Amino acid sequence: MSEAWTPKLDAAGIAALIAEHFPQAGDAASWLAASGEGWVELVLPFSDEHLRPGGTVSGPTLMTLADTAMYFLVLTHVGRQPLAVTSSLHIDFLRRPAARDVHARAELLRLGRALAVGRVVLTSAGDPRPVAHATVTYALPRSAE
Repeated sequence: MSEAWTPKLDAAGIAALIAEHFPQAGDAASWLAASGEGWVELVLPFSDEHLRPGGTVSGPTLMTLADTAMYFLVLTHVGRQPLAVTSSLHIDFLRRPAARDVHARAELLRLGRALAVGRVVLTSAGDPRPVAHATVTYALPRSAE
């Protein structure tokens, strides 16, 4: 990584922000498994509600996880900015995800004053091969530093 990004929020800070601004998100903050300079890792626990016909994790579930991973990544690095919003999300589905936990690793590619750009790699638990890859851009509120 060519740039160093110092995290401004930890898992407890993310959980507090989500509880305050997104109570409808339920336990989504618990998906945050680890974070560091320029990256976060999330684990979406498996549930039958995430399945589509054929016994595989659905595309909308994978898109939700990719977007959530990027949102948590942005918040981790810009601080309490709940008004940061997705401005683009491109996802490539690479292989059928297994009916088990899904892991997401999000990495910053660029963090500017107005935009944050990152990539998210999604894998099924126990298999390092990506099931999907997303490129996500977030628009940052003007007050973000």
